[in-house]
Amino acid sequence: MIRVSVMYPRTEGAGFDLDYWLNKHIPMVAEKCGDALKGVTALAGLAGMQPGEPAPYAYIVDLAFDSVEAFQEAFGPHADDVSADMPNYTTIAPILQVSEIKL
Repeated sequence: MIRVSVMYPRTEGAGFDLDYWLNKHIPMVAEKCGDALKGVTALAGLAGMQPGEPAPYAYIVDLAFDSVEAFQEAFGPHADDVSADMPNYTTIAPILQVSEIKL
């Protein structure tokens, strides 16, 4: 099982429409990925390592798939559509990481 994490760094002055992201963008991604998508978790950063320090990422979405190949097959054909929707909710350039779930 793998996790695809899309992380939005906390960026001073950047816009982020949380309602749109949660209620339109993420459901659109889920629909396009279909049954290959095994789970979704959306996170809002609260704090960093030190007391009073802001979280390094404002928002993160984790998408679970059986394998890298399953992710690529499900998401690849829709990557342009998903990217084209980003200006509807944010000005932050996301960071994407694919990880193997170990625990």
